[in-house]
Amino acid sequence: MYPLSCANGYKYPGTEAPYVLDIISVGGGLAATASDQSLCLFDPLRLDQGPLKAIQTDHGALSSAKAYSAAESVVCTTGENGTVSLWDLRLRPTDARALHIAGGGPSFFSLACSSQANALAVGTELANHQASIIIWDLRSPSAPRIQYNEVHSDDVTELNFHPSAPHLLLSGSTDGLVSVCDTRIADEDEVLVQTFNHGSVHRAGFLNDTELYAVSHDEKFALYDMAEGVANGSATVDFGDVRQVVGCQYVAGVFPKLNGAGAVIGVGSQDQEMFQMIHLARQGAAWGLDRDSVVALPGAHGSELIRSFYFIDEEQLVLTAGEDSCIKAWRPGN
Repeated sequence: MYPLSCANGYKYPGTEAPYVLDIISVGGGLAATASDQSLCLFDPLRLDQGPLKAIQTDHGALSSAKAYSAAESVVCTTGENGTVSLWDLRLRPTDARALHIAGGGPSFFSLACSSQANALAVGTELANHQASIIIWDLRSPSAPRIQYNEVHSDDVTELNFHPSAPHLLLSGSTDGLVSVCDTRIADEDEVLVQTFNHGSVHRAGFLNDTELYAVSHDEKFALYDMAEGVANGSATVDFGDVRQVVGCQYVAGVFPKLNGAGAVIGVGSQDQEMFQMIHLARQGAAWGLDRDSVVALPGAHGSELIRSFYFIDEEQLVLTAGEDSCIKAWRPGN
């Protein structure tokens, strides 16, 4: 186990300070969203100096935020009032909103975007017996390009575009299904590439070109493969309840490696005031959790949950954000 020390941090002010929800690495620094509907930009190396920029979004309540173009510091946000905004964090806060889409329908629970495909997708809550995936082409965003109403039968909680084939969209739902759709196809009878039954989906995403992961709301973790010749619907690796496997209380997130060689899983324990990052890697022919190279953050965010984490390898820096209103930077000890 390799422990890191808290080297810097920032705490949102106020007697009822907000939860920090998401942190996203962008070219201009570190973008952060919070439960007070703010979108802020920080210098990750100087968190204690406070936000470089602060924007107030207007989604009713923020539900999801992702980078549309990390290199250009363009971030997308969505929320409970069924709206989506695109923000250019290179600009002054008053000029930063580059696009606003008013859905006028149910709450948006999840979000995916791809600058490569000029695409933005949202997943809705279940309303009037329908949960939808709505996709816009941002070159003509006045109306959705396509909408799927039958892929899921409950809240759509997760969306991710394929890293190298952005016409493929992964979705997860509280109906228990993880689905992969070919968004070039309009016919809902033909759109599904693969479906896996995992259990109520909290997080899911692609590990590489064919393999994906899923974490349920009760912390069950499994890997699946949509390649031809692999048994349909079955997990290739089923880790079961991660809490029992690694001795944690919750999964904060999963970060796939850019080269497709694995992922980093962030898990926390409020009782122990501990957060750990565990490498998911191939062990022989199969995937496994590397328990010999765990990175630990003792103290973490106290007894509060960590909502989001990120690591910058070249800086030997880990960043965490939590329900204690704090963003923290962690480094190897002296």
